[in-house]
Amino acid sequence: MIEILQDYGLNFLVGQYPHGPLGGLAMTLIVAALGIVLSFPIAIIFALARISPYRSLRWLSKGVVNFVRGIPLLMLIFWCYFVIPIVTGYSVSGFTTLVVALVIYEAAYLSEIIRSGIEALPKGQTEASQALGGSYALTVRSVILPQALFNVLPGMTSQFISTIKETSLGYVIAVNELTFSANQVNNMLLTQPLQVFTILAATYFLVCFVLTRTLSTIETRIRRNRGMA
Repeated sequence: MIEILQDYGLNFLVGQYPHGPLGGLAMTLIVAALGIVLSFPIAIIFALARISPYRSLRWLSKGVVNFVRGIPLLMLIFWCYFVIPIVTGYSVSGFTTLVVALVIYEAAYLSEIIRSGIEALPKGQTEASQALGGSYALTVRSVILPQALFNVLPGMTSQFISTIKETSLGYVIAVNELTFSANQVNNMLLTQPLQVFTILAATYFLVCFVLTRTLSTIETRIRRNRGMA
């Protein structure tokens, strides 16, 4: 395995870059980061819609969220791969397809995490804000969301770690992420699949472990700064 890392380590890290397209671990992290960042505001909108006083809005958001959560991510990727060109009239890259699918998928899961954080807050928070003359929008923006998002930090960080592993499904539409790069290395070697995919598994584990520890440290510091630890 050491020889494989010496000869093909850059393929695992950055794909064929700079002599070809960027790929490997770098592409995996880029796709995961875009998926989380772009899905976050959508998740907040869906979470607020789920607790809206308007029944139609609640049922619509609930239907969308439950539908997305009820189908495999792989199926959603295939749908985006074939539907986006039909809707837009333009062909899209596998990278764009994967990001769109992840944004939809993660928005559904994050919205449930955020909704649970909102509903866990005492109702007196909202009542006190409204008693002081705060509008519904102001109450949500300044009182409810900051507390709810802080309370669900562990759930959101876990979802980010999960997203990194989910990017491996981009392999099926030829997105040059980590799993795809590992398969390219395997095709070049032909006789050492066990070693190649052991390196792949170890890479995912190390990345997720380091990110978990880092995000946990950040969360601890935030709690300490808020006087909760």
